[in-house]
Amino acid sequence: MSDTTEEGKTQRTFRRYQDGAGQSTAWRDKIFQASYTHKCPTYIQSTPPCQGSCPSGEDIRRYLQIARGMEKPPAGMPWQEFAWRVLTEANPFPSVMGRVCPAPCESGCNRNEVEDHVGINSVEHFLGEYAVAHQLKFKAPDKVSGKKVAIIGGGPAGLSCAYQLAMKGHAVTVFDEHEYLGGMMRYGIPGFRTPRTVLDAEIQRILDLGVATRLNCRVGQDVTLEQLRSEFDAVFLGMGAQSGRALPSPDSEAPNVVTATAFLRAFNDGRLKYVGKRVVVVGGGDTSIDVATVARRLGHIEQARQVDTERAIAGRLAHDVAEVSARRGAEVTLTTVFPVDKMQANRHEVEQALAEGIAIRGGLVPVGISRGDDGRATALHVAQCEAKVTGGKLEIKVIPGTEEAIPADLIVSAVGQAVDFVGLEEFDNGRGAVSADKNYQVQGKPGVYAGGDVLKPHLLTTAIGHGAIAADGIDRYLAGEEPEKRPKIDVHSFDLMRKMVESGLTLAPVEEPLRGTDTAPVVHNFDNRSGRYVIPHSDLFLGHFSYVARNRRNVTTLDRDSALGNFDERLHVLNEAEAVAEAKRCMSCGMCFQCDNCVVYCPQTAVFRVPKSKSTVGRYVDTDYGKCIGCHICHDVCPTGYIQMGLGE
Repeated sequence: MSDTTEEGKTQRTFRRYQDGAGQSTAWRDKIFQASYTHKCPTYIQSTPPCQGSCPSGEDIRRYLQIARGMEKPPAGMPWQEFAWRVLTEANPFPSVMGRVCPAPCESGCNRNEVEDHVGINSVEHFLGEYAVAHQLKFKAPDKVSGKKVAIIGGGPAGLSCAYQLAMKGHAVTVFDEHEYLGGMMRYGIPGFRTPRTVLDAEIQRILDLGVATRLNCRVGQDVTLEQLRSEFDAVFLGMGAQSGRALPSPDSEAPNVVTATAFLRAFNDGRLKYVGKRVVVVGGGDTSIDVATVARRLGHIEQARQVDTERAIAGRLAHDVAEVSARRGAEVTLTTVFPVDKMQANRHEVEQALAEGIAIRGGLVPVGISRGDDGRATALHVAQCEAKVTGGKLEIKVIPGTEEAIPADLIVSAVGQAVDFVGLEEFDNGRGAVSADKNYQVQGKPGVYAGGDVLKPHLLTTAIGHGAIAADGIDRYLAGEEPEKRPKIDVHSFDLMRKMVESGLTLAPVEEPLRGTDTAPVVHNFDNRSGRYVIPHSDLFLGHFSYVARNRRNVTTLDRDSALGNFDERLHVLNEAEAVAEAKRCMSCGMCFQCDNCVVYCPQTAVFRVPKSKSTVGRYVDTDYGKCIGCHICHDVCPTGYIQMGLGE
């Protein structure tokens, strides 16, 4: 700060900015008159990357704001119920998805740029458990349409579509070939990851809306498509892809070489009680991890005929004698074409599998199978490889001279799933899937919609999102309306206009030459860009957010010995205080969360709080454009990126 000069030649100043500067300027003037531009602040609601990354389109930011106390629930309603009702506008299975969803929302979370993502999945889990414990129900619509819709398949896509249609007042019947509803949520995921009591509770809520079911009924065999078309006004295809893909290698038809879907179905049905001593799983995704962890828990028994395992998986024999036999730990090996650190499976599940003694070997591709005299496989032949995905297509380069044999009593293929089109061949696009437009209407089939794995196998939460969007399309079709143009970012988002009406505020039209929001109860310098813009971390003022450690769910980690025969749930729910604390870590990207930075730092006092009589969630501040000089300070200090410099463009 000292200023050394040659005495007599220069005059001291408060601070010299450059050599030769001889005049000082008041700091207040420098700061308060820092910039003049033609741009003034506008208020822009954007989609946060968590919502943009959520395949089911949950309004994540909003239910986290409810949990943190920013948006108050209606009188007499607990905040947990209010948050759950907002969440379930998009996803009727929060307790299930809070457990098994790999949470792409968390990967996209802007908080990753500060320290660690918000535990969105854990808050969803908490809200789902609260609803189950308090037996919360969906509120049936006041009016019914008189229209009837047939849902083929009672999995996540079909049930999501049934739920949304029932909430719109349509009569829905779900046809499913299984004994119970749930699809891959029940038959593709082991019970220690999705407790059946929880799954049943979340399904029952949908049925309580009046949704009818016809179980043990396969459309195309037990009932024809012509019958459905004559009885119903629209049809939704949600039968999933529950047929596994065989190994792409010779001799894969051996009786002890089975698909992952058949394996998990046999286990979840209660037919599969043990496995062979040496189990090899081929895959690398979440399904392969589920197979490996189930096999590890089941173990094998001495003096058992291995053919019983194949029969159990095929559904021909339940061998209850295994329950009283001495179990031994099965040796489970999982192979994947990708390096272990590049596997598609959830990282947490990979770590748990390794802890349980499952050997995971990356960079291996199946090239053949050895068979004994009885025709059963005795080993899987693999070779080292280099795998990469180019243009959505998997390319595998086998490294010559690296082949080896992995001994196996049971080989499980978890390399993909296929749709069973028996009886529904007219919907097969020739590539083993159904083709549909952005409203999920089947091409060339008016009144027929589809969603979930029949379009392309993906996440359970993706199927839920498909079902919701298809329900919107079906609703418009039943009303005789043209299909709507879906937004680029097709998610549920906060509706400020609706919130203002709920708050008793009057919306007035904007008429020239009115400017600003400081003179009338309108929001005409506000723009909801949620349907077309995901706000990146670079648009936020991250310096506002201090380090706050994530509230993590407790996870029971098993080892090689304790995993055997242990089918207890490993993932434990947050308590209320932890859930609230985690919600408070949300940075409310793209929407005001009432931090007051813009009001405090505005040098012209141009930004001010809206009077309480005119304010509501999402409308907290206004600008007096008669005072604003376009200095950009409010924009610079806005933590959420809600304030943009756009007025005057």
